[in-house]
Amino acid sequence: MTLVTAGAMTANIASYLLQLLAGRWLGVTGYSEFASLLAVQLLCAVPALALQNVVARELVHGADISALRALRLRCALLVAAAVVVLVPVVSAVLEVGIAASAAALGSAPALVVLAGEQGVLQGAGRFRGLAVVLGVAGIAKVLPALVVLACGGGATPALWAAAGGIAAAAVYARTVAGRPVPPVPADGPGSVPDGAAGVSAGLAGVFAVLQAAQVQAALMALSSADLIVVRIVLDETDASRYALGTIATKIAFWLPQAVGVVLYPRMAQPASSGSAVRSALAVLSGIGVFAVAGAAVAAPLAPLLAGQDYAPIQGLLWLFALHGAILAVLQGALLSAIAVKRTALAGLAWAGLVLEVTLVLTLANSVTELIATVASVAAVTTTLVAALVIRSAARRPLPAPA
Repeated sequence: MTLVTAGAMTANIASYLLQLLAGRWLGVTGYSEFASLLAVQLLCAVPALALQNVVARELVHGADISALRALRLRCALLVAAAVVVLVPVVSAVLEVGIAASAAALGSAPALVVLAGEQGVLQGAGRFRGLAVVLGVAGIAKVLPALVVLACGGGATPALWAAAGGIAAAAVYARTVAGRPVPPVPADGPGSVPDGAAGVSAGLAGVFAVLQAAQVQAALMALSSADLIVVRIVLDETDASRYALGTIATKIAFWLPQAVGVVLYPRMAQPASSGSAVRSALAVLSGIGVFAVAGAAVAAPLAPLLAGQDYAPIQGLLWLFALHGAILAVLQGALLSAIAVKRTALAGLAWAGLVLEVTLVLTLANSVTELIATVASVAAVTTTLVAALVIRSAARRPLPAPA
């Protein structure tokens, strides 16, 4: 967990640095567009994260790695086709140019390829290699974009540079992953769950990824919808201030990423699933408390790092961090649902998203009202999902002895 945390935090710190410097270089009049495009790019990671979870789960259950990599390729091609359709839609919704929309969506196929290799490393328990890939991918995505912004480039060329870095990271991940030997299922040889052997093949594999994708999509939409809607309900200056405040949200959300990554293979095993879920939710909650406290203590540094234009949100950073911490717990709960193929729980997250967007569009007229609304909806949604996950884990039968 320490290794994966180090790799994930390297990627996250690089991402936060990009957003901080972009906020300073683009200013309060230009940063909201860049932040909204980054939110779209985050949504592009939904099929990638879904594929990673499916690959890791099926590798734990003994699936063939070559079949899983063929599934990765099919998913990448489907995502590329979807990108072509979505570019004009995103352009119209965000009121940005076609080139900017294409730049935000262009990294999606490469993300899928990258995530497939990360799933191989995760499912095989090769956390040292996974940590290295996470760190390298984060740097490869951010460094080219920073260079472009430092040279005076805008959001569009910076996002294209980031897409190129992700493609290079995918090639590197394939080299690191190689062809590992899949682990023997914890319940012993021959205990592969029904359907696991063929889930990576043909339409069955794509359907499994789609099931996981709708869970990931609900989570990512909840974590990103406010950054898209903010351009509708607030003026440009306040939208940029809100966008910068969400850096605290992202820190609290991604800080405990390693917890779910490391415990996920245990969640996928019937014998250890219940204890792994409870451990994950407890650790995520504890880290969240420290993240909120840290945001409150570090708040005075925000104007010094990003500029005095962002001073008005200084006192709200703890609330942004609380939002992220709550979403981190929700992520842990939904990961466990994917691990045991009980993805119907995502319905609660989708309902929370609809409620959040409705309340924001009708009630929120300031930065404070907006962050208070989304944090409250996230808290209610997470409480319901976590309660059902824990209840389901407690009732899950243990496998029969061989």
